[in-house]
Amino acid sequence: MRRVKAAGLLLLIVCLLTAGGSALLPNGVCPAGGAAVTPGGREFARLKNRTALPEPADFDGNVSLEALLRPGEDLGRWSESRAGSIEGYVVEVKAGGVEAANCYSYRERDVHIHVAARPDAPRTEWLVVEVTPRARRRAAESGLDWSMNALREKILGRRCRFEGWLLFDREHADESENTASGARGDWRATAWELHPITSIEVLK
Repeated sequence: MRRVKAAGLLLLIVCLLTAGGSALLPNGVCPAGGAAVTPGGREFARLKNRTALPEPADFDGNVSLEALLRPGEDLGRWSESRAGSIEGYVVEVKAGGVEAANCYSYRERDVHIHVAARPDAPRTEWLVVEVTPRARRRAAESGLDWSMNALREKILGRRCRFEGWLLFDREHADESENTASGARGDWRATAWELHPITSIEVLK
C-alpha cells in the first residue's frame, strides 16, 4: 500500500511539473536557464537554449558527420564554444523528452532529428541534432515551419545539411557508443550534438 501511495504521489508531481511547469513562471516564459536548480544545470540549459546565430569564425572546419561519428572516447574531442556543419540522411524525427531546460513543459519540447551516413545505419551510428522551442520560434519569424510534424514530412529520409552549435549532452553519455562502448542501452553513436540547430537545408 505504501508503494502504491508513493507511486501515486510521484505521478502527481510529474504531472504537475509537465503540464503546468511553465505556467508557474512570470508571464509563462521559460528563462534561458530553464528550471534547473543548480548553477551547473542552469549553465547547461543556457547552452541548449542559445539563440545567437553562429558567425563564420565560430564554425570548426574539422566538424563533419564522419568526424563526429568517429569511434572512441570523445568527451574532449570538440568544444561547446564552436559551431559545426554536417550532411547526412535523416533517419528519424521525434519529440524530445520533458526536461528542465524547457521548464518541464509538455508542449514546448525539443525536436530530435537523427542523422546517419546512410539510410539503413544502425542506431549506434546515429548523430542527434535538435530544434529547440526558441529555434522553432525564430524559424517561424522567417516563415519556416520547424514543428515536429512539418519537419517529419519535409526531411525524413532526405539528405540534408544542418548547422548549429556543438553540445556534449552529458545526460546521454551512458547511452552513446563512444562513451559507453557496447552498453546494452546504447541508441546513438556520440553524446555530441548540434544543439540548437540554426539552419536546415534539404540537399536531395
